[in-house]
Amino acid sequence: MTEPHNRDQVADFDAFFAEQNEVRFGATLRLYGREYVLPTALPLLFTLQMDRVQSSSDPEDIRRLLSSLFGPKALDDWADQGMDDRQLGIVLLWSAANAREPGCISIPEAVKLYDEQQAEEEGGEGKAPRPTPKTIADASGQQS
Repeated sequence: MTEPHNRDQVADFDAFFAEQNEVRFGATLRLYGREYVLPTALPLLFTLQMDRVQSSSDPEDIRRLLSSLFGPKALDDWADQGMDDRQLGIVLLWSAANAREPGCISIPEAVKLYDEQQAEEEGGEGKAPRPTPKTIADASGQQS
């Protein structure tokens, strides 16, 4: 039999999460002369944005998604450097996978996986469409 709930007790998630939070650093990537340290878990904002913009091609959706991992200016900085849609897709695929499990996928493996996914989406034609949050989620193992 369970004990009755004591109204004076408070479930203190602040204390619990503080105990669970240890300073950890995730995978690091260098892009256009800048280093980005990925979180050791995907931020809630990234996950929520991924769910909300599964098929979006709106640059603002991509910008919001990126800002939770790389900061608010990342997309603009990368675009100014001449990044193309394929490169963006590869960086996002690699980042999403390595945020969850650092070292789990190399850059060449991310390139191969990205190209395979794009070819599959195009019916084997090999023409890569713009990366969308859905293709990134599929690559990182998130459920659609």
